[in-house]
Amino acid sequence: MPEGDTVLQTAARLHAALAGRVLTHADLRVPRFATSDLSGRTVLDVTARGKHLLTRIEGGLTLHSHLRMDGAWRVYAPGERWRGGPGHQIRAVLTNADHTAVGYRLPVLELLRTNEESKAVGHLGPDLLGPDWDPALAVDRLLAAPDRPIGEALLDQRNLAGIGNVYKCELCFLARVTPWLPVGALPDGVLPRLVALAHRLLDANRDRPTRTTTIRAERRPRTGAPAPNPPQRPLPPLRVQEPLYVYGRVHRPCLRCGTPIRKADEADRPTYWCPACQSGPMP
Repeated sequence: MPEGDTVLQTAARLHAALAGRVLTHADLRVPRFATSDLSGRTVLDVTARGKHLLTRIEGGLTLHSHLRMDGAWRVYAPGERWRGGPGHQIRAVLTNADHTAVGYRLPVLELLRTNEESKAVGHLGPDLLGPDWDPALAVDRLLAAPDRPIGEALLDQRNLAGIGNVYKCELCFLARVTPWLPVGALPDGVLPRLVALAHRLLDANRDRPTRTTTIRAERRPRTGAPAPNPPQRPLPPLRVQEPLYVYGRVHRPCLRCGTPIRKADEADRPTYWCPACQSGPMP
């Protein structure tokens, strides 16, 4: 699932393949921009802004794309077979002498004037992986709606940019609160620590091929019985580490206490949590 760390990696791959090279072919397969001719222009850079991609092109143009749930950009060498999906899912093709970048299933693809990029990304909060990262501003924006559930608030890119559903679930687990607890009900000091942890996790995963939020998984009780309360001290680490604490682990034992992980489906975004380790409202 593309989140801030994944999008940053995609931007780096596209930048390495396209930046500083002249486009020999460009095909934007969306009706509004289908006749746009970018051939002969040099790609200047490719930048990530939260979960958005900005491909800046000579002549003051920016190709703005967003991956959302299952969009992807793939880079191919000349003559290499394209393997990102069937042809009807292709939304963009950018070719130079050395590489071809193909955008699949892109729900957002638009050509903007570079000096008007704010129309696409100006609403975003501080970028967790960007030069504008400001934890104090992120905390202030989250606190502006104290009655809003913390999980929902973390997903709102206007508060802080880069968190998706995986990080939402993992961050709430690490904070030991359910995603439905209102922001204003968080214990004192938890919100700033949660924002700082979000930054550390995304930064730690910015170059990893497989996302992980578990530095060291914790051993569950030998009996496998649910623990009524979270343990007061960390338990000895497992030798075999799992990449995530709760996301995608429904019915499997919590790595901290052994209680089966639960799942709630909400607007096509499943939420995972441990009912023993995390306090607060539950569905």
